[in-house]
Amino acid sequence: MHTLIDTHAHLYSSKFDQDRPEMVRRAIAAGITRLYLPNIDAESIEPMLALEAAFPENCFAMMGLHPCSVQPDTYEAELSLVEKWLGQRTWAGIGETGIDLYWDKTTLGIQQIAFTRQCEWAKELNRPIIIHSRIANRESIEVVRQAQDGRLRGVFHCFSGTLEEALEIIELGFLLGIGGTLTYPKSELPALLREIPLEHIVLETDAPYLPPVPHRGKRNESAFVRHIAEALSEAKVLPIAEIARVTTANALRLFE
Repeated sequence: MHTLIDTHAHLYSSKFDQDRPEMVRRAIAAGITRLYLPNIDAESIEPMLALEAAFPENCFAMMGLHPCSVQPDTYEAELSLVEKWLGQRTWAGIGETGIDLYWDKTTLGIQQIAFTRQCEWAKELNRPIIIHSRIANRESIEVVRQAQDGRLRGVFHCFSGTLEEALEIIELGFLLGIGGTLTYPKSELPALLREIPLEHIVLETDAPYLPPVPHRGKRNESAFVRHIAEALSEAKVLPIAEIARVTTANALRLFE
């Protein structure tokens, strides 16, 4: 069985409340032995830490503020809480942060402020930053470009964009996080990823969201990262063993 890594999964979500331990064990049994947990905001910290404590060899927490939780009345307090937690222990990464213009374009300015601040913390702490960029690749790339001084590294999670954007992201020293959308019938990712060397790609589920084929319409979980690896193998015409070997090495290097 080939070892794989789920670099992005919200396994502390209430959608797993009925079977969380069993779900994590299914992933481990499927060879997905490292599961990285991005934070959302103040409310997700406690359940995220509880899951990490329950599976310390497999679940690795990250600390940050999601762009959809950046609101005018609360974002400064949320960022202060993130900063406090960052000072208390070592985290696998910073995030998830970034820019989301799908739900609310009016908060772009404060999203950029929150994103930039988390980029600074990532550099200071030498941790990778996990970037959420929804209908905002250009805006997110510009924040990274301005913050990049050679110390910033990370991943654009759930990448969806053009080849030009992908190459810009790679040039900035970042990886592309590829998830379930790769398996969707109308996805343009298979053709795009044929142009991208495997060394720039990591796998993720974004569970419980974006389940891959053949689980569309159901709850996503980390065990399903194997379907994403198989789709990438098909897209790049490479053996699944090579997909597993390189993407696992990329993830380990990202979070070292």
